Amino acid sequence: MTKIAVAKGDGIGPEIMDAVLGLFEKAEVPLTYEVVEMGKWVFDKGFSNGMTPEAQQTIEHLGILFKGPMETPKGKGVKSVNVTARKTWNTYANKRTFQTLHGVDTVFSKAGIPIDITIVRENIEDTYGGIEHMLTQDVALSRRFITRPGSMQVIKYAFEMARKKGAKRITCGHKANIMKITDGLFLEVFYEIAKDYPELKADDVIVDDLCMKLVSQPNLFDVVVLTNLQGDIVSDLCAGLVGGLGFAPSANIGDHISIFEAVHGTAPDIAGKNMANPTALLLSGLSMLRHLGLMQKAAMIENALLYTLESGKRTGDFGDKTRPALNTTEFTEAIIQNFGKVPGHNPRPDLPDQTVTPTVFKLDKNPLIMTKEMQDEIIIGVDLFIESFEQPREVAEKLLQHSGDLFKLITISNRGTQVWPKGSVFTNLVNQYRCRFESVGEVAVTQIDILELYKRVIQDFKVCSTELLNVWGDKKAYSLAQGQ
Repeated sequence: MTKIAVAKGDGIGPEIMDAVLGLFEKAEVPLTYEVVEMGKWVFDKGFSNGMTPEAQQTIEHLGILFKGPMETPKGKGVKSVNVTARKTWNTYANKRTFQTLHGVDTVFSKAGIPIDITIVRENIEDTYGGIEHMLTQDVALSRRFITRPGSMQVIKYAFEMARKKGAKRITCGHKANIMKITDGLFLEVFYEIAKDYPELKADDVIVDDLCMKLVSQPNLFDVVVLTNLQGDIVSDLCAGLVGGLGFAPSANIGDHISIFEAVHGTAPDIAGKNMANPTALLLSGLSMLRHLGLMQKAAMIENALLYTLESGKRTGDFGDKTRPALNTTEFTEAIIQNFGKVPGHNPRPDLPDQTVTPTVFKLDKNPLIMTKEMQDEIIIGVDLFIESFEQPREVAEKLLQHSGDLFKLITISNRGTQVWPKGSVFTNLVNQYRCRFESVGEVAVTQIDILELYKRVIQDFKVCSTELLNVWGDKKAYSLAQGQ
């Protein structure tokens, strides 16, 4: 018997978790459970990360967490427990599968358009680092990190998963036409890894175009991999294609720890009323069973669920409103009564179980993931982000006095748009400028050289932030201003 950690969650979480675990018990799934303390009520007890130290220790020992929906207290300055869990344990790939479920009517099911899309979302980086600062009273900054090793982890997982699934196409959704360095890096890694999977058609789509195509022709897509924020938005969009978040399973996969959860809300308005739909959590649990190699149990339970949906059984949030709704207990019992039955549409194959031996990892230091630098790095300048209420020409006149013999002022931009040495008087300004100094002749400079420039500039301006201008080989590792 494999032991896993279970966090029941907040709101409707305990009801739907008890329903799913009860269903697993009736199906004789060979699992045992250790319930851990996580969620809003744990925040309220004074644990700022939403989990007790004992819960963290248990999850890190067992390696599998099955969790219900959780709420993060509002207005208390604490981070989401859901995001904290995914990032703490480096569950770098969020896999969400969206399939047509007969008995759950949608625009596409009524039109006879089948949907079978798997979204793989990078789960650690991007703006979800939550690294934010107020540079001035009017200007907020959020740092967006896209790393080559992190991109390699999630994209490699997506290709491997697509191969095992028997997919024919894998698509990278991105915004590299605008975010040329960050999304550009993610897209570059995608095509590097694609070379190892010649049997898969690998292509890319700009994310806004992807969204349009998903809501008009979702059957065109198979596996889609995206960065964190874009993947968050697109995966919820896809949930809407198949009936909503109540039918959207979620798996967060890492090398050491994996989390399986319902991604819908805690629905406090119906908590305790035995009205909640347990389908999303059940589907997430079935993904967990397959992850653990319990293929036959997963297929038997999923076929029973699909048969139940086909037969018109429903909870109050979906289905034919002329038919009576079942409560949580009745809906779960209906699935149990259909064990052994096979749906008429898309039955799940009865695959043999796989031998999966859980590995208990005892780490004595944090894993450092990095790639080898292929070319030498030099620094050729710096971007200084300054606070000023003055006009661009006035700012430039002061900065030019401080550039010295080693640096030259190249451009000044405001909110990413160049305003000096050329620009438009119609460009609205805020009180924060990016001022780019490059070395004369673009020769290598040191951080000491930049520090001396910094010391001169702060005689006239508050410097809010700085970024080095790095170059690898002949590749400049920084973007131009809009209009530069």
